[in-house]
Amino acid sequence: MSESPESDRPDPEYGADDWEDPAEGAVPKSELPDEVVEDVPQWDDAYLDRVGDRLMYNYTLEKDHRLRGDRWDLHGEMRVLNQKQFFHPALSYADHESEEYLYARRTDRPTVAELERLVDLGHELADERVEGHEEHYRTDFTFVLVADELPAAVREFVDGQRERTLLKLGYYGHYEVNLGVVVPDEREYVAGEAADVVEAFALWEDVSTPDEGLLSRVARRFWR
Repeated sequence: MSESPESDRPDPEYGADDWEDPAEGAVPKSELPDEVVEDVPQWDDAYLDRVGDRLMYNYTLEKDHRLRGDRWDLHGEMRVLNQKQFFHPALSYADHESEEYLYARRTDRPTVAELERLVDLGHELADERVEGHEEHYRTDFTFVLVADELPAAVREFVDGQRERTLLKLGYYGHYEVNLGVVVPDEREYVAGEAADVVEAFALWEDVSTPDEGLLSRVARRFWR
């Protein structure tokens, strides 16, 4: 999954006061209850603040997150429970649990070595956090670098990348380590095959389609 810049477009005004880009069918941020909005962090970085406006509908967000001694500008967690039931929620069966841990930070010039280290980090986190059991379906660890440039070697490494590990031959679900690199000033990005959330970082694009908005697209990715 990748996108090339379109030089004929003006730079997006991420800091515009009237900028609002809710997912199709989602309630605009300005219309949400105060108790909901006040839990969403405010970034000093105008670009990340607008990304947060897109992610807030699906993720619990945090800024300045520390992980293994590294600082991440944006951290998000999303949990989804897919449940089949008879006539009442108490009579449920075939529960499937999915979750995603999202980490994003700015960097000047990403390297393949840095991305390889993030893949290793994802596997280490999976060893610590993923509890394989019959109700576990999927856990994602997604790392997004917001960069000043996109080297050709990095684009090649990330484009179509997929790191999927089955647990007990798939009986206990699986986990994935996903990568994405975004260059906002150049309006370009590249993402791994399963890193759908990176589209939320492409503020110059509409994340919605006529038939499906970001809310359903992000949620449905767990139930392919």
